[in-house]
Amino acid sequence: MRLRVGLGPKTGEIYDLLARAGEDVLEVARVVERRFRDWPSGPSQDEVKELEHAGDRTISALLSLANVAFVTPIDRADLVALAFAVDDVADAAENAAELLGLYGIDMPTRPSLELCALLVRAAEQLAVLLARLRSTRGSAQEIRTIKAIEDEADQVARNARAGLFKDDRIDPTIVIRWKDIYEALEDAVDAVETAAHRVGNILVKNA
Repeated sequence: MRLRVGLGPKTGEIYDLLARAGEDVLEVARVVERRFRDWPSGPSQDEVKELEHAGDRTISALLSLANVAFVTPIDRADLVALAFAVDDVADAAENAAELLGLYGIDMPTRPSLELCALLVRAAEQLAVLLARLRSTRGSAQEIRTIKAIEDEADQVARNARAGLFKDDRIDPTIVIRWKDIYEALEDAVDAVETAAHRVGNILVKNA
């Protein structure tokens, strides 16, 4: 059943929190990209964590509101699933950024910077998608764009991993470290696509 937008004050709050959650994820993606780009200077991991925690607070507020609202503009189970999917994006991005320090990386590689840029592009589209969820205007295009970005990120990550094994002179520990980092960044972009699919399911159900 499609619910009308004007069901009460909590409806607007839910859409506002979804939009804020998208902005939070985008901020995390941007600071992670800067951390890689400017490594070993630039944003610290504490700065990344602070933004990730801000996103956690938004998600917590959204879940609390969904729990107490008599009716929600989106099916409650779908809303909760979307909230957790958005939170997974920030968690995955924060994890990738943490590996730089944890593994004692000397300098970023070109593929890692490409993956970070793709993560930011995907997060930008997700932020727009969540901000427009109230009206669903243009949502299909954002979902398609995110899918295309995710496909590109998969290819970059595959090529980067393959490149690690082409030179026998590379220290095996370096191979393992960068393989983990590439996979962590790929996971972050994948998480954006998962969140976009959640939105797509909601749009189909409420059409």
